[in-house]
Amino acid sequence: MMFWRSVVGKLWSTILLLVSFVLLILTVLLLQFMQNYHIEAAKNELNTLASKISLILESHDDQQLARSIAQELSDEQTNVLIVENEQNYWKSPVVSELAPSFSLEEILEHDELHNAFKNNEEISVVLTAQSSVLTEKEENEMIIVGSPFKLNGEHGYVFVARSLLVINETTKQTTQYILLAAGIAIILTTIFAFFLSTRITYPLRKMREVAMELANGKFNTKVPKLTHDEIGELAVAFNQMGKQVQFHMNALRQEKEQLANILSSMADGVITLNIDGTILVTNPPAERFLQAWYYEQEMKVEKGEELPPEVRELFQQVVSTQREQITEVQVQGRTWVVIMSSLYNQANVRGAVVVLRDMTEERRLDKLRKDFIANVSHELRTPISMLQGYSEAILDDIPTSDEERKEIVQVIYDESLRMGRLVNDLLDLARMEAGHISLNYESLSLQPFIEKVIRKFYKPAKEKNIDLSVTWENEVKEAHFDPDRIEQVLTNLIDNALRHTNSGGFVKLTIQKTETGLKMDVQDSGSGIREEDLPFVFERFYKADKARTRGRSGTGLGLAIAKNIVDAHNGNIHVHSKLNEGTTFSIYLPS
Repeated sequence: MMFWRSVVGKLWSTILLLVSFVLLILTVLLLQFMQNYHIEAAKNELNTLASKISLILESHDDQQLARSIAQELSDEQTNVLIVENEQNYWKSPVVSELAPSFSLEEILEHDELHNAFKNNEEISVVLTAQSSVLTEKEENEMIIVGSPFKLNGEHGYVFVARSLLVINETTKQTTQYILLAAGIAIILTTIFAFFLSTRITYPLRKMREVAMELANGKFNTKVPKLTHDEIGELAVAFNQMGKQVQFHMNALRQEKEQLANILSSMADGVITLNIDGTILVTNPPAERFLQAWYYEQEMKVEKGEELPPEVRELFQQVVSTQREQITEVQVQGRTWVVIMSSLYNQANVRGAVVVLRDMTEERRLDKLRKDFIANVSHELRTPISMLQGYSEAILDDIPTSDEERKEIVQVIYDESLRMGRLVNDLLDLARMEAGHISLNYESLSLQPFIEKVIRKFYKPAKEKNIDLSVTWENEVKEAHFDPDRIEQVLTNLIDNALRHTNSGGFVKLTIQKTETGLKMDVQDSGSGIREEDLPFVFERFYKADKARTRGRSGTGLGLAIAKNIVDAHNGNIHVHSKLNEGTTFSIYLPS
């Protein structure tokens, strides 16, 4: 591992950069402070000197003597300019190259100095000397201080100037000392940071070695506790983590063995597929299914085709839609129901689980029942025709008395109609379950259609004193379905509701437009259905309570037909009911 990528290198560089940044800020601030401090000290000194010269000029009548004293008070780095007016002025001689050179014309050309001179105000400014022998900018700077005085009733002015060369030299020396101290501090910081980083990272390196041992399955390896600080506590926590990992690995191993036992003892087959469709796990029933498929293919199965085409297609649908899919597969004369669901790795699909259920016997029984319905329907057509013929003969006044004739005719006629309905229902159901149902979809206005259906039941509802109503949850203008088939469903549900609702009750049809389709609820306040009977109400010939339907001409086929019609529309129908409280049948048709 490269040094810069190691923990030692990162800690060392971080501490070094932090200290360097702090030292840089301190150096800049100190240099600025020192420069400002020396300049302010020089200004104060020159202000004092200018004030003294002003007092000397005001207190001596002999101006020559006063100028000599002023010359003595100033040093070789200071020049003095005494101005009585713009025509009379005196300037001290330049005795050193360090002394700045300036003239009255230069002062008068400077706005601040000229204004102070005219207004007799004290002033101190930093200027650039124009006539100095020095050429660099920082060495040409000078401080000019002005102080007014009054002599013989007239105002004068004293200008004192000093070069900043000495201050700049002092600043340079200070800078060198500060940079030297910063360099020494960085070197000491480097040594300290490297030592500290090494002390910190040594226990971490030991933990890395133990972590590699744990990754290789050696869970008994311990991290030595070298310190009593947070790193020592981390070592203790690391050792506890190793124990927990070993415990969980043993628990996972036990769960894996338990899952393998459960899968091997299941009656249904289970196959786990990877995201690329390869088989990961199977149990004995699933292996029998696969062996039957391999035998059917004469054991010539290429890689990626270990599953029947229907199952592979179902797998693609599950991966793309992420929804449970169901299909049937015929393999070696046996019928298998394939139920496939997605397996997730957090939010991503990582494969699928397949449940195989052998439905051969159930399908055989279903076929027998369907054949029975077809045969019974065929055999009942002849006696129905005979019953209708006899009823017509009796209606032709063949019986001797009118009362006897009408009674017999009514019984025969009612039975013929009932048997005719039974035959028609049986034939319709047989066709639907065989997949021969044909739907004629239409886009129609829903409100007239519902009014047409409800209109048929106004008279029976009024006779039984039942409140029949329609509720629109929201505005529904158009719908798309087979009107004849849906009318058959609603007619059956409303008729059942009226037959099982006592006088004074209600039957309500509720219609609601949803985001994905149309929802219709048929609700009544009738006798309700027992909870144990609810799962079977849509089966053929099933009657929840024989006594409850006695005399109400129920055949047990209406709900089965309704469910087949709704299923053909790719919708669904379900029921909610409580005994003696009422029943609600809900229909959903996708748009």
